[in-house]
Amino acid sequence: MDKEAVVQKTVETLAPFETANLVHFIKTLTVKSAMSNPWIIGAFLVIAFYAIVVRSKFVLSMLFAAVSLLLLLRYTLPTEGDTLSVSSTLPFAFGGLAIGAVLIYLNFIKTE
Repeated sequence: MDKEAVVQKTVETLAPFETANLVHFIKTLTVKSAMSNPWIIGAFLVIAFYAIVVRSKFVLSMLFAAVSLLLLLRYTLPTEGDTLSVSSTLPFAFGGLAIGAVLIYLNFIKTE
């Protein structure tokens, strides 16, 4: 392969990572698509591996908060077209309180 062919192949390969494409991806990202996207799941796994190897309580708690908030949003908020009601808002509120309580316990109360 000549130099121009390698450059062209590199440009084609890196085209999805252009800023405009990344901004469009983030704007159209939903909770459901975030939970099924292999890139996002892979990033969470890399961060989790790092946190476990380094034994960073802060990184693990932030990872727990992000994943639990994604799950909370996915399973408690109504779908498009539905309206908010008490039956959908109360599980969201108490789930958020439970996540906050776990984070406070892990970071401030529990000692090693």
